[in-house]
Amino acid sequence: MISRYSRKEIADIWELKSKFSYYLDVELAVVKAQVELGNFAPEVYENIKNTAKFDVKRIDEIERTVRHDVIAFLENVNENVGKKYSPYIHKGLTSSDVIDTAFALQIKDASKIINNDLDKLIKEVKELAIKHKNTVCLGRSHGMGAEVITFGFKLLNLLDMLNRAQRRFNYALNDILAGQISGPCGTYSNIDPLVEEKTCEILGLVPAKISTQIIARDRHAAYICAIALIGSVIENFSIEIRHLQRFEVAEVEEGFASGQKGSSAMPHKKNPISSENLSGLARILRANSISAMEDIALWHERDISHSSVERIIFPDSTILIDYMLNRFLNVIKNLVIKEENMLKNADKYGGIIYSQSCLLKLLDHNMTREEAYKIVQKEALEAFNNNGDFRENMKKHLNEEEIKDCFNQEKYLKNIDKIFERFM
Repeated sequence: MISRYSRKEIADIWELKSKFSYYLDVELAVVKAQVELGNFAPEVYENIKNTAKFDVKRIDEIERTVRHDVIAFLENVNENVGKKYSPYIHKGLTSSDVIDTAFALQIKDASKIINNDLDKLIKEVKELAIKHKNTVCLGRSHGMGAEVITFGFKLLNLLDMLNRAQRRFNYALNDILAGQISGPCGTYSNIDPLVEEKTCEILGLVPAKISTQIIARDRHAAYICAIALIGSVIENFSIEIRHLQRFEVAEVEEGFASGQKGSSAMPHKKNPISSENLSGLARILRANSISAMEDIALWHERDISHSSVERIIFPDSTILIDYMLNRFLNVIKNLVIKEENMLKNADKYGGIIYSQSCLLKLLDHNMTREEAYKIVQKEALEAFNNNGDFRENMKKHLNEEEIKDCFNQEKYLKNIDKIFERFM
């Protein structure tokens, strides 16, 4: 079976012509399996392989009468194969044997593109993290200044999340790459289970342990949820960029092309439009994951309520995550890091973010924690409320050597190398 991964665009995988090509791949693989098992003569496969073809317009024409896309597809293929060999096509199968197995092949090829996107993004994030391993910036909690970190450290968190997202994606992918050639209710009533095994081997899939005319949709829900999680990881850092690009923060900017304009009314504007778009698109992926979970509950051994949903959410989610990964990669590649502003923000109000260090130093003065906390909080809030200087305020309580030690950035960042070692 020839993979369609060579196609340039992920959208091509989901085109109608492509879908029927995957159907044909499955039908041919079944015939080949039957030949290899000695059930059909070798000439059967060779003749069908050489003559089996379809035309989408002809399938549409037939479907207008039969109201069944797989039957229309088979009738069109059989028109080309001829009476002698057409009885060997689809022998002992049901429509879902073809649909679900072909669906797994489509997902397989789409996932190769998505994994390639993830590999490129992870590589870029890792390189940028290493580059800014020692770029000092302000760490924040609740949106407020907390303590100094480095921008590389911030990127390591993104890297870690992306690595987990890819592992989850491939775990879900591994479950979904299952085929079925098991007949109307999955009991192999008119086909040998060995045919399923051999067919799946030919197609690079694993046989489902059980199929009830369809492959259970919890597999598909997990896959769509894994894609939604990738989108949510992208959104997490997109929001970070949006906050850091704010006018009063100005620590990071999306790349701004020559001739680009941010506002029709305000020429000074440079907006984080890519990050905003990515935040919005992540919502669509999460919405699709809900639809995928709704598809798990079906009537008895099978109904088709899931089918109409999947025709929308699988092309949409795979195409969308491919787009988002590539757009986010472009954002990361062109990110403007404003190191001077990072240092200024970290030293605002005379470095009030070094308050814990001052608190701990006062404990060496035979104070209780409560006494030390009260002093440091008073001096920090005085600096914050009056645009003052916390460092100067603390000189009333600590000597020059103690002040120098408390406001030493290197002390806060002494373990950054150890954290980076975990990723190298």
